[in-house]
Amino acid sequence: MTKVLTDARSIRIKGRSFLAVMLSPDLPIDDWLIRLDDLAARSAGFFLGRPVVLDVTDLQIDRPQLKDLIAELAKRNVSIMGIEGARPSILGAGMPPALKGGRSASDIEVQANDPVDPVGKPPAAEPRPAMQSIVIREPVRSGQSVIFPEGDVTVIGSVASGAEVIAGGSVHIYGALRGRAMAGSIGNASARIFCRKLEAELVAIDGIYKMAEDMAPNLRGQAVQLWLEDDAIMAEKLI
Repeated sequence: MTKVLTDARSIRIKGRSFLAVMLSPDLPIDDWLIRLDDLAARSAGFFLGRPVVLDVTDLQIDRPQLKDLIAELAKRNVSIMGIEGARPSILGAGMPPALKGGRSASDIEVQANDPVDPVGKPPAAEPRPAMQSIVIREPVRSGQSVIFPEGDVTVIGSVASGAEVIAGGSVHIYGALRGRAMAGSIGNASARIFCRKLEAELVAIDGIYKMAEDMAPNLRGQAVQLWLEDDAIMAEKLI
């Protein structure tokens, strides 16, 4: 007997991108976990509900060590959505899926069929379009997140404790920064953070983070700009 479908319905499949946090452990893992615990303790809820990718590129660990690492992260409520850079031999059933193809906005690809000059060098890359920007004309309240990986974020008001602003470019805050501000979130070491009053829980540029209490006491409550220099966040008062 042949069954005839009289009410056929299509299945809708959509693509959607999310900004994920990339964790790149280093050895020894126990020491790295201590530093992670310090970050989580001083910035409560940083990983809560946030997609996280585990980058183990060039990390010399075997499958049992990787499983132990994932388990330790799970104990800390860090849910790994995927693993990047893992050798196939260390992946197994029950682990997050392998990911590849993630890249920062600053990457430039030359296709295999692009013309090459006689000495074997690819042609000069065309200039990338200028980064975009958005303006938030109201305060960012506790529990709210502003995420804009395409460029700069400007907040006319303040950023409350427990709130966060994440930008692919620079972050400009014309009020008090009491929450978290992360600039250069997808690979932009030249991004900066500017705020009228520094009282932040956490600041980060291109994946390098710093807690406000780790900064010079004379910067607290001041108008400040922050930038990255030799893998360290620098800060100075705005005149």
